[in-house]
Amino acid sequence: MNGLVEVSDPGLGNSIQDLGRIGYRHMGIAVSGCLDPLLARCANALVGNPAGCACIEVRAAGPALTVRQGRVRAALAGNLSATLARHGGGEEEDVPPWQSVSLDPGDELRVGFAAGGTAYVAIAGGFATPLQLGSRSTYRRAEIGDPIAFGMRIPCAALAHGGKHEYSADPWRHDEGPVRVMLGPQDDHFTPQAVAGLLDGDYTVTAQSDRMGMRLEGPALAHRTPALADIVSDGTTLGAIQVPGNGQPIILLADCQTAGGYPKIATVISADLPRLAQMRPGQAIRFQAVDARQARQALQALETRWNWWAYGIVHGLPGAEVNKDWRAGWPLYQDGWCQDE
Repeated sequence: MNGLVEVSDPGLGNSIQDLGRIGYRHMGIAVSGCLDPLLARCANALVGNPAGCACIEVRAAGPALTVRQGRVRAALAGNLSATLARHGGGEEEDVPPWQSVSLDPGDELRVGFAAGGTAYVAIAGGFATPLQLGSRSTYRRAEIGDPIAFGMRIPCAALAHGGKHEYSADPWRHDEGPVRVMLGPQDDHFTPQAVAGLLDGDYTVTAQSDRMGMRLEGPALAHRTPALADIVSDGTTLGAIQVPGNGQPIILLADCQTAGGYPKIATVISADLPRLAQMRPGQAIRFQAVDARQARQALQALETRWNWWAYGIVHGLPGAEVNKDWRAGWPLYQDGWCQDE
């Protein structure tokens, strides 16, 4: 029997995201997808899913989900927690992040506020909303994907054999230090002092940031001439740092446009993109320039570290002391699949 969950409270600032809508940028369609794909992979791994399964991305107040059919497994990843009301009753149990929990029909999972920048709720088999252009990701500006709404019913996977064991892992920690960038492709539109200022200055994340872009406030980055503050629109990409005429940089994020007319002074490397999802308004950010070789090495090191994290997933009976020698590994035996894949 398949599982089914119902949204009993949509919360605030939540959306269904997977790894994104790849292959349609030439049509002007944003990739979208998880702002922090590493954290989403963590949540998916804790319920036995491949990395591409759709999660709920929590950016503010989390949703409440009620199981309507089947026994299902869920997990939280990030700086948030939840409570579980068994069979809709008044008594609640705490559900911490970084461990799975199995839910029976009538149980309601009430997800709290994301104290960090972004967190994820995963469910075994993934949230199987309809595929649109090969993805379940929500892109609200173009009304692509199903927004989370009260009463929405979402298919998922029911656990085989009763799902007696639960899974847990140590919290994932992002790297610290400056955000690494590769200069260009239009760094020649800026004065040498502006390029140095990007790398030496302190910037602050502003409240005018969303899934499309992160606006920063700090030392103005001067263009060589006023005319060089605009370019003929060309392709943009996730992580590109655009600088409009006011000199204040904007880092493009998952829902970014596919083309733009502001020069791009630098681009955040792939290994550091997930870190941007965890930055809140008022937080300071600094940059460091690297070359292509260093960027590749950083990505390889990050993937290795994540694989070691996943290898550290352990399993045990609910309420029992976890034996660290019983490593579940990843993917987890029988539950490693997504709906309709």
